[in-house]
Amino acid sequence: MARHIVCLTFDHDHLSGFIARGQTTPTAVSRGEYDIVVIPRLVALLAKYGIKATFFTPGHTIDSSPHAVMPYVEAGHELAHHGWTHRLPVALSREEEEEEIVRGNESIRRVSGRFARGYRSPAWDLSPHSIELLLKHGIQYDSSLMGHDYDCYFARQGDVVELKQPFVRGRATRLVEMPISWSLDDYPHFEYMRNPNGSIQAGLMNAGGVLENFVDDFTYMTEVNPEFGILTYTFHPHVIGRGHRMMMLERLIKKLAAGGAVFMTMEEAMKEWLARQEATKAAD
Repeated sequence: MARHIVCLTFDHDHLSGFIARGQTTPTAVSRGEYDIVVIPRLVALLAKYGIKATFFTPGHTIDSSPHAVMPYVEAGHELAHHGWTHRLPVALSREEEEEEIVRGNESIRRVSGRFARGYRSPAWDLSPHSIELLLKHGIQYDSSLMGHDYDCYFARQGDVVELKQPFVRGRATRLVEMPISWSLDDYPHFEYMRNPNGSIQAGLMNAGGVLENFVDDFTYMTEVNPEFGILTYTFHPHVIGRGHRMMMLERLIKKLAAGGAVFMTMEEAMKEWLARQEATKAAD
C-alpha cells in the first residue's frame, strides 16, 4: 500500500538567530519574541488536524523562554536539538561544538524528561566533527543535509574534499539522515533581512505561489515514488506566524491530507524508514 509521509517541522529560534548574527537591538529582539504570540496558534492548528510535529529548539530558547516552549512539549510534539546558541557548527572548534550539543541536550531533558533523538544544525551547515559528536551523544537522526528529496540515507563520515583531487566518499555511519531543502523552508521565501554585512534578503514572496510550490513537491513525490516517500517541510514560528502565512499553512495541510499524506514526527518517520530497511534486508 502506498505510504507518503510528511513531516512538518518548526525551527523555534526565538532570539537566538538574531543574537548569533549580532543583531541585539530592541527591534531585532522583538522580531524573535513574536513567536511567543504564534506558538499557541500553531499548537491549536496542529491539534485541529490531529498532527504531531517536530520542533527543533535551541537550548537558548528553552532556557530564556520556557513558557514559549511548553505548549508544544505538553501537547506531545517532538522536541529536537538545534544547538544551544544558533551558531554554525562549522564556525566552532570541536570542543565548542560538543559543548553546544551537551548543553542543548540538557536543556531539552529538563523540560521534556529525555534527551533529543534528532538534530538539525543552525543554518544547515555541519562541521567535519558533527556526525561523530552527534553519534557520541546519542543522536539517532540528523536533518541538515540535502543529498535526497524523498528518501532517508545513512550520513557519511570522513569525506575527503580537495580542490584539485577527485572527491573521496567516507564511510556510512548509523546516523540516519532525513534530508531537507531551502526550497521547502519558509525563511528564504518570506523573511526580509538586512544582514550585518549590508546584504539584503528580500523575502516577502506571495504566499499563494509558495503554497503551490510546496504542494507540487508532494505531488511529484507520489508520482516518482509511488510506494513510499518522506517529505520534510521547515517553518519558523516568527516567520510562518503572520496571518496570511498561517492561512497558507492550513491550506497546505488540507491539500496534503487530500493527497493522501500521512503526518508524522521526524522520530516516527525515522523509525518507519529503519523498519523498512530491515524488512528489505530480511527479504534479500
